[in-house]
Amino acid sequence: MARLSSQTTTHPSRRRTQTIDLFSRWSFLTPATVILVAVLAYPIIYTVVISFSELSLATFSPSSWVGFDHYVDALSNPNFLNSILVTGIYLLFALPIQMLLGFGTAFLMNAEWKGRGVVRALFLIPMVVAPVVAGGIWRQLLDPLWGAVNWFIGLFGAPALDWLGDPTLAMITIVLIDTWRWTPFVALIAAAAMLSLPSDVFEAARIDGANWWQTLTKVTIPLLTPIIAATFVVRWLGAVKMFDIVLASTKGGPGQATNVVNLYIYEEAFRGLHFAEASAMSVIVLIITMVLTAVFLRASNKLEEKF
Repeated sequence: MARLSSQTTTHPSRRRTQTIDLFSRWSFLTPATVILVAVLAYPIIYTVVISFSELSLATFSPSSWVGFDHYVDALSNPNFLNSILVTGIYLLFALPIQMLLGFGTAFLMNAEWKGRGVVRALFLIPMVVAPVVAGGIWRQLLDPLWGAVNWFIGLFGAPALDWLGDPTLAMITIVLIDTWRWTPFVALIAAAAMLSLPSDVFEAARIDGANWWQTLTKVTIPLLTPIIAATFVVRWLGAVKMFDIVLASTKGGPGQATNVVNLYIYEEAFRGLHFAEASAMSVIVLIITMVLTAVFLRASNKLEEKF
């Protein structure tokens, strides 16, 4: 009886404690939620609403409902479909190259050799260069008449290349600039991951007689697989937003050769003033990006469970 009475008296106290705890949690969460809704959710909702409407440029608000007309127009627009293809080609080459170079460089950075600290510091410089500045610098370096790159390859008797005027070379240029800028980021993550690997596993492999190649393929890479997968997802989220480097270096040319989808949507909205059509394109790209990101995240989780 006494125990029942004790439970009856402590129950309101426990409920009050839970309420205070819940209130304190929400008090910390509310500012972030408000900022997130204002900065992220509202523009997305506004874009979706515009994509289903005609936009009045006088009031910059939806004027009439048009259903899926803008989506049908976008999916039948060859220039928009070409920009998605161009973005896919850029991602297909840029991401694997950056991952290979980044993790390969991390192996070199973690080895003991003289001057490693200086090279490591210089290697991180591209990360702090603004994308527009990087595009402008490389545009000067690759200039067909006065660029340093053509001057250098000319020392070996090679003819000058039109890096920004040839469609294939222009895409290679975009991949090259993006790789120059973001490989240090991948290398930095990879180097930190390698330093955190358990040393006793490598000691056991050495005692068992494993050579360098066997240690790399049987121990190091399997241990790094979750980090590689997570780094790929992070880099994918950054690369899919490619815009400023293309704008500063090639402006989407020659023709439509490097016109990535973000640049095409920007041109449609702010130069063509087709805001409603551009909004429909943005929603399509958002859906594609979310689906692919979900696939990559699921694959990353599977790799983490396996290794």
